[in-house]
Amino acid sequence: MNQYEALCQRIIDDGTWIENSRTGIRCLTVINADLEYDVGNNEFPLVTTRKCFYKAAIAELLGYLRGYDNAADFRAIGCNTWNANANENAAWLANPVRKGTDDMGRVYGVQGRRWQKPDGSELDQLAKIVSNLSNNVDDRGEILTFYNPGEFELGCLRPCMHTHTFSLLGDTLHLTSYMRSCDVPLGLTFNMPQCFVLLSLIAQITGHKAGKVFHKIVNAHIYENQVALMKEVQLARQPFTPPQLNINPDIKSLKDIETWVSTDDFTVENYQHHPAIQYPFAV
Repeated sequence: MNQYEALCQRIIDDGTWIENSRTGIRCLTVINADLEYDVGNNEFPLVTTRKCFYKAAIAELLGYLRGYDNAADFRAIGCNTWNANANENAAWLANPVRKGTDDMGRVYGVQGRRWQKPDGSELDQLAKIVSNLSNNVDDRGEILTFYNPGEFELGCLRPCMHTHTFSLLGDTLHLTSYMRSCDVPLGLTFNMPQCFVLLSLIAQITGHKAGKVFHKIVNAHIYENQVALMKEVQLARQPFTPPQLNINPDIKSLKDIETWVSTDDFTVENYQHHPAIQYPFAV
């Protein structure tokens, strides 16, 4: 059993039922999960016990790296995951700071590229990291964080995957990624390949070898309306060998990522998988 399926089984076997006030749906929940992805050996963590749509996950990551704040921009590059949170979240719809249809507010990539400083100026966290790493500098603070408690009310959703720390050891770059909350049947199948691609891309544009991703999850859960599908369908299947990811070698800079890179620049080889499963999504 692969580490993803092992976590799912752990939640089913050992999870505690927790009420969720935001969605109104109970969750089976465990605290603390650690996953690891070997990027250097190109073991792409794409779940094989059901078909996963990796290009949508990569599109979402590209939107974060570009600082998108509108669901329409995500749709334009092939990602629909923000439609519901931008347009169907009752609390956000009633928020006076919402600019209108598809507005997401100051979430995720906005914080990563345009963190608001006390003097009114903006801090581009990602540009600082890329600059330092390109010059072989690791100040032990190469941190990209989307978690800004002072601006939670200015966005449609607090970040779940909230912080990424890059660590340079010699010529090898590693990544530690932190999640406060994880919808394991749905969200994690996006988050795993996103962490892998993030390390791959930053290593490539800063001129380093990619090492490993260390993915830490605090609250890992399966919603009550997902449990039967997980137990009776997905966990009854045997995983296949993980596929490999190819990234266009012409991607050489942060500007490339911001301007012309698309999901067509990422291809997967040897992806053998079971049929797709339609898990319900909790808004």
